[in-house]
Amino acid sequence: MGPMSERPSATVTIGTGPLTVDEVVAVARHGARVDLSAEAEAEIARSREVVEALANDTVAHYGVSTGFGALATRHIPTPLRAQLQRSLVRSHAAGTGPEVEREVVRALMLLRLSTLATGRTGVRLETARAYAAVLSAGITPVVHEFGSLGCSGDLAPLSHCALAVMGEGPVRLEDGTVTDAATALRDNGIEPIVLAEKEGLALINGTDGMLGMLVLAIHDLRHLLKIADVSAAMSVEGLLGTDDVFAADLHTLRPHPGQAASAANILAVMANSPMRESHRTEECTRVQDAYSLRCAPQVHGGARDTVEHAARVADAELASAVDNPVVTPDGRVESNGNFHGAPVAYVLDFLAIVVADVASMAERRTDRFLDQARNHGLPPFLADDPGVDSGLMIAQYTQAAMVSEMKRLAVPASVDSIPSSAMQEDHVSMGWSGARKLRRSVDALGRVLAIELLTAARGIRLRAPLVPGAAAAAVIAALDTHTNAGPGPDRFLAPDIEGAHTAVVTGDVLAAAESATSPLR
Repeated sequence: MGPMSERPSATVTIGTGPLTVDEVVAVARHGARVDLSAEAEAEIARSREVVEALANDTVAHYGVSTGFGALATRHIPTPLRAQLQRSLVRSHAAGTGPEVEREVVRALMLLRLSTLATGRTGVRLETARAYAAVLSAGITPVVHEFGSLGCSGDLAPLSHCALAVMGEGPVRLEDGTVTDAATALRDNGIEPIVLAEKEGLALINGTDGMLGMLVLAIHDLRHLLKIADVSAAMSVEGLLGTDDVFAADLHTLRPHPGQAASAANILAVMANSPMRESHRTEECTRVQDAYSLRCAPQVHGGARDTVEHAARVADAELASAVDNPVVTPDGRVESNGNFHGAPVAYVLDFLAIVVADVASMAERRTDRFLDQARNHGLPPFLADDPGVDSGLMIAQYTQAAMVSEMKRLAVPASVDSIPSSAMQEDHVSMGWSGARKLRRSVDALGRVLAIELLTAARGIRLRAPLVPGAAAAAVIAALDTHTNAGPGPDRFLAPDIEGAHTAVVTGDVLAAAESATSPLR
């Protein structure tokens, strides 16, 4: 099964250190259970002692004995502090709009629990254990699209999760059924938490939503950029282009690592192609291919390097303990601004730019196949009987519609800021918004590449009796198991596009290509 598909559940142990991308994906997407290490439990208990020692201090401590945000000047007496924390969560669970995907909610709960496990937040051990139990039971709080400004953390999304662990609000069970949190907790033997000093803040003051979506996007883009190399190679092959431009020594002249990897992948997919060799003759007058063919490694490679830059940012954030105030290792409780999502928001926006550009180039290669003036001897629109049949004409329209949308989604969210909390929070990151639009863009990229693969596969088949290389032949066979998309009279096209997309996201396309090559880079 492929890297974007369902996998059997496992257990991820959360310690005081960072989670990996693969661990986040395992819990968020594949339903892995979680537990806390003994070291994490000891550190949680130790920092809780620090908070409890401050509870009766005559000096005000933010979030322990004061209100929040612009209301931080009020000292809250001890009898009202449980209500203070409960009111914080209820009032901040103010999201609206469509439900957020299950994998995103699980990712943000997991990453919040990972920060709790560092011992820097001061929550009680039973609170951290309740989060682990909810994740392991497959209970997913209902979280909404709108509510986070990406500063003071993803407040509203995290509050909806905290509310559920308190036994309030709607949740979805593992099978997708909606029920109330109190019933779901009871049926799974989980005791609802009653928040004590500092805990409400600790559960909602994090960048976990935007980080979770960044981690999932990095995982998916590492896969999809390999697919982009495969689809580009098949387009070059089917359009009778040259693979000479992908030679390794040409790419050492411009030593970007992603570019070299992409060129090597394209060369591997085209290796020993009879179709390529058929026009390696003096009669071939084409000196250079169009940019969408020739420059694929430069664009795909730049995208790859951007993903790895984003991964370095994600790794730093995964190693972070984001909360305010924070319990320092030497036992101080200090206010800070680490909840500001700017570092994550910037790379979310950067990824939306490169994803749009990779898709834009793939759409141009598709269009070359369909244009009789540029496809070197293939029928217009790869139609069986042009005029009677439209072939893949409208599949390109569908690509174009998605690419146009992706260009709009590439407009950065992180340059926007609307002040909040009576000007206390006067500059915000909008990182959650950047993450939401990136998810739509990543999904669209998979669909754009699926249409390029369908087009290249049909174009290659129409070259018969010429045959492609082993990798392209294997990919075409894999597509055939999901589609009915070979040459022939027009038929209902949407199911073939969906089938090709399934072959992309399940990993079937990549596995097929790699059956004829070494593992792609």
